[in-house]
Amino acid sequence: MKIGNFEINGYAALAPMAGVADRAFRELCIEFDASYVVTEMVSSKGLTMHDRKSGTLMQLGETEKPAAVQIFGCDPQTMAEAAKKAAETGCCAIDINMGCPAPKIAGNGGGSALMKDPDLAARITEAVVKAVDIPVTVKFRSGWDENSINAVEFALLQEKAGASTITVHGRTRKQMYAPPVNLDIIKQVKDAVKIPVIGNGDIVDASSAENMYKTTGCDFVMVGRGALGAPWVFRQINEYFRSGIILPDPPIEERMAVMLRHIEKLCEYKGDYVGMREARKHSGWYIKGIRGAAALRQEIGSLETMEQLRAIAEKVISASVNN
Repeated sequence: MKIGNFEINGYAALAPMAGVADRAFRELCIEFDASYVVTEMVSSKGLTMHDRKSGTLMQLGETEKPAAVQIFGCDPQTMAEAAKKAAETGCCAIDINMGCPAPKIAGNGGGSALMKDPDLAARITEAVVKAVDIPVTVKFRSGWDENSINAVEFALLQEKAGASTITVHGRTRKQMYAPPVNLDIIKQVKDAVKIPVIGNGDIVDASSAENMYKTTGCDFVMVGRGALGAPWVFRQINEYFRSGIILPDPPIEERMAVMLRHIEKLCEYKGDYVGMREARKHSGWYIKGIRGAAALRQEIGSLETMEQLRAIAEKVISASVNN
Protein backbone atom coordinates (compact mmCIF):
# COMPACT_ATOMS: atom_id res chain seq x y z
CA MET A 1 0.00 0.00 0.00
CA LYS A 2 1.16 3.52 -0.75
CA ILE A 3 0.44 6.53 1.45
CA GLY A 4 1.15 9.57 -0.64
CA ASN A 5 4.69 9.14 -1.91
CA PHE A 6 5.89 6.33 0.36
CA GLU A 7 5.19 2.63 0.26
CA ILE A 8 4.39 0.26 3.09
CA ASN A 9 5.52 -3.33 2.71
CA GLY A 10 3.91 -6.12 4.68
CA TYR A 11 0.40 -6.56 6.00
CA ALA A 12 -0.15 -4.87 9.37
CA ALA A 13 0.53 -1.57 11.15
CA LEU A 14 0.75 -0.66 14.83
CA ALA A 15 -2.09 1.58 16.00
CA PRO A 16 -1.49 4.86 17.87
CA MET A 17 -2.41 3.83 21.41
CA ALA A 18 -2.05 6.48 24.12
CA GLY A 19 0.14 5.35 26.99
CA VAL A 20 1.27 2.28 25.04
CA ALA A 21 2.64 3.02 21.56
CA ASP A 22 5.69 4.91 22.81
CA ARG A 23 9.14 4.70 21.24
CA ALA A 24 10.12 1.55 23.15
CA PHE A 25 7.05 -0.39 22.08
CA ARG A 26 7.11 0.91 18.51
CA GLU A 27 10.73 -0.15 18.08
CA LEU A 28 9.95 -3.59 19.49
CA CYS A 29 6.99 -4.03 17.15
CA ILE A 30 9.17 -3.02 14.19
CA GLU A 31 11.65 -5.73 15.22
CA PHE A 32 8.74 -8.14 14.94
CA ASP A 33 7.91 -6.90 11.44
CA ALA A 34 5.29 -4.21 12.04
CA SER A 35 5.15 -2.57 8.61
CA TYR A 36 4.18 0.91 9.77
CA VAL A 37 3.83 2.60 13.15
CA VAL A 38 2.00 5.65 14.46
CA THR A 39 2.97 7.54 17.62
CA GLU A 40 0.80 8.14 20.62
CA MET A 41 -1.51 11.10 20.08
CA VAL A 42 0.16 14.45 20.67
CA SER A 43 -1.74 17.58 21.72
CA SER A 44 -1.71 20.30 19.08
CA LYS A 45 -2.04 22.90 21.84
CA GLY A 46 0.87 21.35 23.67
CA LEU A 47 3.06 21.46 20.57
CA THR A 48 2.27 25.05 19.75
CA MET A 49 2.94 26.04 23.36
CA HIS A 50 6.29 24.21 23.28
CA ASP A 51 5.26 21.73 25.97
CA ARG A 52 8.22 19.42 26.57
CA LYS A 53 6.12 16.30 27.16
CA SER A 54 4.32 16.79 23.85
CA GLY A 55 7.63 17.06 22.08
CA THR A 56 8.92 13.90 23.73
CA LEU A 57 5.90 11.88 22.65
CA MET A 58 6.76 12.33 18.99
CA GLN A 59 10.46 11.55 19.15
CA LEU A 60 11.30 8.88 16.59
CA GLY A 61 14.15 6.39 16.71
CA GLU A 62 16.39 5.61 13.75
CA THR A 63 14.65 2.30 13.07
CA GLU A 64 11.18 3.85 12.98
CA LYS A 65 10.49 4.03 9.27
CA PRO A 66 7.90 4.38 8.01
CA ALA A 67 6.28 6.19 10.93
CA ALA A 68 3.59 8.82 11.34
CA VAL A 69 3.14 11.32 14.14
CA GLN A 70 -0.45 11.58 15.34
CA ILE A 71 -1.82 14.91 16.54
CA PHE A 72 -5.19 15.85 18.03
CA GLY A 73 -7.17 19.03 18.56
CA CYS A 74 -10.20 20.88 17.24
CA ASP A 75 -8.86 24.19 15.92
CA PRO A 76 -7.72 24.15 12.26
CA GLN A 77 -5.00 26.78 12.65
CA THR A 78 -3.56 25.24 15.80
CA MET A 79 -3.57 21.83 14.17
CA ALA A 80 -1.79 23.25 11.12
CA GLU A 81 0.93 24.81 13.27
CA ALA A 82 1.31 21.60 15.26
CA ALA A 83 1.60 19.58 12.05
CA LYS A 84 4.53 21.75 10.95
CA LYS A 85 6.33 20.99 14.19
CA ALA A 86 5.51 17.30 13.95
CA ALA A 87 6.89 17.17 10.42
CA GLU A 88 10.25 18.32 11.75
CA THR A 89 10.71 14.88 13.36
CA GLY A 90 11.31 13.39 9.91
CA CYS A 91 8.12 11.36 10.04
CA CYS A 92 6.64 10.04 6.81
CA ALA A 93 3.11 11.29 7.50
CA ILE A 94 0.94 13.31 9.86
CA ASP A 95 -1.99 11.36 11.25
CA ILE A 96 -4.99 13.25 12.65
CA ASN A 97 -6.85 11.68 15.57
CA MET A 98 -10.59 11.93 15.02
CA GLY A 99 -11.49 8.72 16.82
CA CYS A 100 -10.23 8.82 20.41
CA PRO A 101 -13.21 8.09 22.70
CA ALA A 102 -11.58 9.22 25.96
CA PRO A 103 -13.77 11.76 27.78
CA LYS A 104 -10.89 14.19 28.38
CA ILE A 105 -10.23 14.32 24.62
CA ALA A 106 -13.73 14.08 23.17
CA GLY A 107 -15.09 16.30 25.95
CA ASN A 108 -12.87 19.12 24.72
CA GLY A 109 -13.95 18.79 21.10
CA GLY A 110 -11.10 16.61 19.86
CA GLY A 111 -10.86 12.96 18.90
CA SER A 112 -14.19 11.26 18.20
CA ALA A 113 -16.14 14.45 19.03
CA LEU A 114 -15.19 15.66 15.55
CA MET A 115 -17.44 12.99 14.09
CA LYS A 116 -20.35 15.13 15.26
CA ASP A 117 -19.04 18.01 13.15
CA PRO A 118 -17.81 16.57 9.81
CA ASP A 119 -17.43 20.03 8.26
CA LEU A 120 -15.08 21.20 11.02
CA ALA A 121 -13.18 17.92 10.72
CA ALA A 122 -12.73 18.51 7.00
CA ARG A 123 -11.49 22.06 7.61
CA ILE A 124 -8.92 20.72 10.06
CA THR A 125 -7.63 18.22 7.53
CA GLU A 126 -7.54 20.81 4.78
CA ALA A 127 -5.52 23.16 7.00
CA VAL A 128 -3.05 20.45 7.93
CA VAL A 129 -2.66 19.32 4.31
CA LYS A 130 -1.82 22.90 3.29
CA ALA A 131 0.65 23.27 6.15
CA VAL A 132 2.94 20.32 5.40
CA ASP A 133 4.50 18.69 2.38
CA ILE A 134 4.13 15.10 3.60
CA PRO A 135 0.99 12.94 3.42
CA VAL A 136 -1.83 13.55 5.89
CA THR A 137 -3.87 10.61 7.13
CA VAL A 138 -6.96 10.53 9.35
CA LYS A 139 -8.16 7.94 11.87
CA PHE A 140 -11.81 7.92 12.90
CA ARG A 141 -14.68 5.69 14.02
CA SER A 142 -17.92 4.42 12.52
CA GLY A 143 -19.81 7.26 14.18
CA TRP A 144 -20.59 8.90 17.51
CA ASP A 145 -23.26 6.37 18.49
CA GLU A 146 -25.54 3.79 16.90
CA ASN A 147 -27.93 6.52 15.79
CA SER A 148 -25.29 8.52 13.95
CA ILE A 149 -23.23 6.08 11.88
CA ASN A 150 -21.70 8.57 9.46
CA ALA A 151 -18.32 7.07 8.53
CA VAL A 152 -19.04 7.08 4.79
CA GLU A 153 -20.05 10.76 4.70
CA PHE A 154 -17.11 11.57 6.96
CA ALA A 155 -14.66 9.65 4.77
CA LEU A 156 -15.81 11.38 1.59
CA LEU A 157 -15.29 14.79 3.17
CA GLN A 158 -11.84 13.75 4.38
CA GLU A 159 -10.92 12.57 0.90
CA LYS A 160 -12.09 15.87 -0.57
CA ALA A 161 -10.09 17.77 2.07
CA GLY A 162 -6.89 16.09 0.89
CA ALA A 163 -6.37 13.11 3.19
CA SER A 164 -4.02 10.58 1.57
CA THR A 165 -5.29 7.60 3.57
CA ILE A 166 -7.97 6.98 6.18
CA THR A 167 -8.15 4.46 8.99
CA VAL A 168 -11.58 3.35 10.17
CA HIS A 169 -12.10 1.79 13.59
CA GLY A 170 -15.34 -0.13 13.24
CA ARG A 171 -16.88 1.01 16.52
CA THR A 172 -18.81 4.08 17.61
CA ARG A 173 -17.53 6.42 20.26
CA LYS A 174 -20.29 5.25 22.60
CA GLN A 175 -19.06 1.66 22.28
CA MET A 176 -15.55 2.63 23.36
CA TYR A 177 -13.92 -0.82 22.92
CA ALA A 178 -16.95 -3.04 23.52
CA PRO A 179 -17.99 -5.59 20.87
CA PRO A 180 -18.99 -5.93 18.15
CA VAL A 181 -16.76 -4.37 15.50
CA ASN A 182 -18.79 -3.22 12.50
CA LEU A 183 -16.86 -4.57 9.52
CA ASP A 184 -19.65 -3.65 7.13
CA ILE A 185 -19.16 0.08 7.72
CA ILE A 186 -15.47 -0.29 6.90
CA LYS A 187 -16.48 -2.03 3.66
CA GLN A 188 -18.92 0.77 2.86
CA VAL A 189 -16.16 3.34 3.35
CA LYS A 190 -13.78 1.33 1.16
CA ASP A 191 -16.40 1.13 -1.59
CA ALA A 192 -17.09 4.88 -1.38
CA VAL A 193 -13.60 6.42 -1.56
CA LYS A 194 -10.67 6.20 -3.95
CA ILE A 195 -7.91 6.71 -1.38
CA PRO A 196 -6.50 3.74 0.61
CA VAL A 197 -8.49 2.53 3.62
CA ILE A 198 -6.96 0.87 6.67
CA GLY A 199 -9.23 -1.39 8.72
CA ASN A 200 -8.98 -1.35 12.51
CA GLY A 201 -10.73 -3.14 15.34
CA ASP A 202 -10.21 -6.48 17.15
CA ILE A 203 -7.34 -7.73 15.01
CA VAL A 204 -5.49 -10.05 17.37
CA ASP A 205 -3.95 -12.69 15.08
CA ALA A 206 -3.55 -13.84 11.49
CA SER A 207 -7.10 -15.17 11.30
CA SER A 208 -8.74 -11.93 12.40
CA ALA A 209 -6.47 -9.97 10.05
CA GLU A 210 -7.51 -12.20 7.15
CA ASN A 211 -11.17 -11.74 8.06
CA MET A 212 -10.76 -7.94 8.07
CA TYR A 213 -9.13 -8.00 4.64
CA LYS A 214 -11.65 -10.39 3.09
CA THR A 215 -14.80 -8.90 4.61
CA THR A 216 -14.03 -5.23 4.06
CA GLY A 217 -11.70 -5.19 1.05
CA CYS A 218 -9.49 -2.75 2.97
CA ASP A 219 -5.98 -1.96 1.74
CA PHE A 220 -4.21 -2.58 5.03
CA VAL A 221 -4.97 -3.47 8.64
CA MET A 222 -3.97 -1.82 11.90
CA VAL A 223 -3.41 -3.75 15.13
CA GLY A 224 -4.03 -2.07 18.47
CA ARG A 225 -4.84 -3.95 21.65
CA GLY A 226 -4.02 -7.26 19.94
CA ALA A 227 -0.34 -6.32 20.19
CA LEU A 228 -0.37 -5.68 23.95
CA GLY A 229 2.08 -8.13 25.48
CA ALA A 230 2.36 -9.76 22.05
CA PRO A 231 4.47 -7.67 19.63
CA TRP A 232 5.16 -10.87 17.68
CA VAL A 233 1.61 -10.71 16.30
CA PHE A 234 2.96 -8.71 13.34
CA ARG A 235 5.38 -11.47 12.40
CA GLN A 236 2.56 -14.01 12.67
CA ILE A 237 0.29 -11.96 10.40
CA ASN A 238 3.00 -11.33 7.82
CA GLU A 239 4.09 -14.99 7.73
CA TYR A 240 0.53 -16.18 7.26
CA PHE A 241 -0.10 -13.92 4.28
CA ARG A 242 3.27 -14.75 2.74
CA SER A 243 3.29 -18.52 3.21
CA GLY A 244 -0.02 -19.61 4.70
CA ILE A 245 1.80 -20.80 7.83
CA ILE A 246 0.37 -19.87 11.23
CA LEU A 247 3.30 -19.34 13.57
CA PRO A 248 2.69 -20.34 17.20
CA ASP A 249 3.21 -17.87 20.02
CA PRO A 250 6.83 -17.88 21.22
CA PRO A 251 7.72 -20.27 24.07
CA ILE A 252 7.50 -18.90 27.59
CA GLU A 253 11.25 -18.31 27.86
CA GLU A 254 11.25 -16.16 24.72
CA ARG A 255 8.13 -14.26 25.80
CA MET A 256 9.81 -13.37 29.08
CA ALA A 257 12.99 -12.35 27.25
CA VAL A 258 10.97 -10.03 25.01
CA MET A 259 9.22 -8.58 28.05
CA LEU A 260 12.52 -7.84 29.78
CA ARG A 261 13.98 -6.24 26.65
CA HIS A 262 10.85 -4.11 26.29
CA ILE A 263 11.07 -2.81 29.85
CA GLU A 264 14.81 -2.18 29.53
CA LYS A 265 14.03 0.02 26.53
CA LEU A 266 11.33 1.80 28.53
CA CYS A 267 13.79 2.57 31.31
CA GLU A 268 16.44 3.68 28.83
CA TYR A 269 14.11 6.22 27.21
CA LYS A 270 12.08 7.34 30.22
CA GLY A 271 14.29 6.65 33.22
CA ASP A 272 13.91 3.90 35.81
CA TYR A 273 11.21 5.61 37.88
CA VAL A 274 8.74 6.13 35.03
CA GLY A 275 9.83 3.04 33.13
CA MET A 276 9.24 0.63 36.00
CA ARG A 277 5.84 2.09 36.80
CA GLU A 278 4.80 1.74 33.18
CA ALA A 279 6.27 -1.76 33.28
CA ARG A 280 3.47 -2.82 35.61
CA LYS A 281 0.78 -2.75 32.92
CA HIS A 282 3.03 -4.14 30.18
CA SER A 283 4.21 -7.03 32.36
CA GLY A 284 0.63 -7.89 33.19
CA TRP A 285 -0.10 -8.17 29.46
CA TYR A 286 2.98 -10.31 28.77
CA ILE A 287 2.07 -12.92 31.39
CA LYS A 288 -1.66 -12.95 30.66
CA GLY A 289 -2.90 -16.49 30.19
CA ILE A 290 0.33 -18.06 31.40
CA ARG A 291 0.12 -20.65 34.16
CA GLY A 292 0.86 -19.07 37.53
CA ALA A 293 0.26 -15.53 36.31
CA ALA A 294 -2.62 -14.80 38.67
CA ALA A 295 -0.44 -15.41 41.72
CA LEU A 296 2.07 -12.83 40.47
CA ARG A 297 -0.38 -9.98 39.90
CA GLN A 298 0.31 -8.38 43.27
CA GLU A 299 4.07 -8.46 42.73
CA ILE A 300 3.68 -6.92 39.30
CA GLY A 301 1.45 -4.20 40.72
CA SER A 302 4.27 -2.97 42.94
CA LEU A 303 7.22 -3.31 40.57
CA GLU A 304 10.04 -0.85 41.18
CA THR A 305 13.23 -2.45 39.81
CA MET A 306 14.42 -4.58 36.90
CA GLU A 307 15.72 -7.10 39.43
CA GLN A 308 12.17 -7.63 40.68
CA LEU A 309 10.93 -8.07 37.13
CA ARG A 310 13.67 -10.57 36.31
CA ALA A 311 12.70 -12.56 39.40
CA ILE A 312 9.07 -12.59 38.24
CA ALA A 313 10.15 -13.76 34.78
CA GLU A 314 12.09 -16.62 36.39
CA LYS A 315 9.02 -17.61 38.41
CA VAL A 316 6.88 -17.65 35.28
CA ILE A 317 9.43 -19.80 33.45
CA SER A 318 9.78 -22.18 36.41
CA ALA A 319 6.02 -22.55 36.75
CA SER A 320 5.69 -23.44 33.07
CA VAL A 321 8.52 -26.01 33.30
CA ASN A 322 7.18 -27.64 36.44
CA ASN A 323 3.72 -27.98 34.98
